[in-house]
Amino acid sequence: MRTSRSKVIDPVTDRATERPHHDAAAPRTRGVRGRLRRRGGRALPGVKVLPTVATLANLVCGFAAIYYSARAGEVGGPTPFGWHPLTVAGVLVFLGMAFDAVDGSLARLTRSTSDLGAQLDSLADVVTFGVAPAFMMLRLVSVYYGPDDGTAILGPDAGNLYARLCWSVAAIYICCTALRLARFNVESTGAGEDDHLWFKGLPSPGAGGAVASLTLLHQHLVLVTWKDALPAGFGATSSLIIPATTLLCALAMVGKVRYPHFVNRYLKGRKPLAGVAAAMAVVLLSVWWFHEALAIAMTAYALSGPAAALFRRPPIEVPDAAHRRP
Repeated sequence: MRTSRSKVIDPVTDRATERPHHDAAAPRTRGVRGRLRRRGGRALPGVKVLPTVATLANLVCGFAAIYYSARAGEVGGPTPFGWHPLTVAGVLVFLGMAFDAVDGSLARLTRSTSDLGAQLDSLADVVTFGVAPAFMMLRLVSVYYGPDDGTAILGPDAGNLYARLCWSVAAIYICCTALRLARFNVESTGAGEDDHLWFKGLPSPGAGGAVASLTLLHQHLVLVTWKDALPAGFGATSSLIIPATTLLCALAMVGKVRYPHFVNRYLKGRKPLAGVAAAMAVVLLSVWWFHEALAIAMTAYALSGPAAALFRRPPIEVPDAAHRRP
């Protein structure tokens, strides 16, 4: 940007001061980025705290999801919108996912990326996408396979093997989430969007979203769709899918299969018309079958990594020029 200086008389001090005059032809920063910064690229006062607020909101969502999951065995009791506590817990996990999706963008927008923010983000993700989904799974299974009153939570001291296995799956999932996030912090090369186009291993939000979406679908089918005509044994039998999904997601997080960053790769920049039409079709289907579409989308993302690795062609090896015949 080209600038020139002009003298301006200060009406208070009667002194001439030089102020930069921007060339009218020079480009200007517009939009949200321009409104969040002063001249010279400096962020407005208080703006740099926005990424931290979003990360802490993610952490609070995870804590609230654990709280409502613990109330799954209650009969009655106040909950938002009168929903079942496990339904509220699942929604809170996705709300935390929304905060997690914007905190990095806010940090880059306000030029406030730091190692502290990265570590805080990982700690929040351990709670929201690690502890909360694992506890949701354990609490859901406890409703059907725990004591008759449904208030106790299955644990390692339970009297049957299946209860101990479910608790072990929850513990394995939490450990894999922590390992996944620690590995990401060590292997991450930068804070730019171009450095986060692919993940090695299933991202923790994707794993937590898969478990939470299946829990939401289970609750919707049991409490809404088939409330008055629930097939015999459907609730208890279908709940067995959740622990199996949790274990598979745990293994996928610590694996080396490549997963795309959904927001950076598919939601930003110019997209072909066919891709936009497909996205609109998914949105329209979600209007009528929201829970089903959400569960299918999150499960499909969890399976996309292994499926792409299975059908990906191996790289063609080109012989070294030194070994070629003249």
